[in-house]
Amino acid sequence: MDMDDDEELERIRRQQLESMQRQAMQEQMREEQEKQREAERARRQQILRQILDPSARERLNNVRLVRPDLADNVENQLIQLASMGRINRVLSERDIIDILSKLTENKREPKIERRSK
Repeated sequence: MDMDDDEELERIRRQQLESMQRQAMQEQMREEQEKQREAERARRQQILRQILDPSARERLNNVRLVRPDLADNVENQLIQLASMGRINRVLSERDIIDILSKLTENKREPKIERRSK
């Protein structure tokens, strides 16, 4: 092996090492982001446990199965109100039903009409 081969080999090793370091950093960032998301989910669930009784949480979870966007919207609003100190009691299933009906009352359900021949 001559000098050029040694330099080429060293260059390849350096590139591989840099690539492995980049991959390790990316993986570490992904893990950190996942930890942050998990901590945020845990924080949200803790707040909801404090302001919703079990039947209200169950109702909201049932809504999530059909309309995840609506459940997220309600949860976000409730968490925001709780953080502002505007919720001063534990909410029941009836309260959640009332909130859901107010949020969906202006939405028209699509009608399926039979076409006349």
